[in-house]
Amino acid sequence: QVQLVESGGGLVQPGGSLRLSCAASGSIFSIYPMSWYRQVPGKQREWVATVRSGDSTSYADSVKGRFSISRDNAKNTMYLQMDSLKPEDTAVYYCYYQNRLSFYWGQGTQVTVSS
Repeated sequence: QVQLVESGGGLVQPGGSLRLSCAASGSIFSIYPMSWYRQVPGKQREWVATVRSGDSTSYADSVKGRFSISRDNAKNTMYLQMDSLKPEDTAVYYCYYQNRLSFYWGQGTQVTVSS
């Protein structure tokens, strides 16, 4: 069984930065990708970024150049460095992991960008 726990959310002013963490426990294998998603109430959950084995990454156009995803396989932890935050980045951020047997979501962490 895999458990994912996000942390690092909070209130930040526009233009500010936050670093989210996703701590994983259970059978996590670095060969499988991990991702961040986000969701605003009343809207569908949207993909933000993915990190794969070999540390290749991909980003949604809306965050490209401002967000950076990474993972520390020794610590079973994934990160999302968010810079130049905008009010439209306000959402609950979720981490996601999928292996060949199942998929897993964290409980989410709230990010609010407001002055």
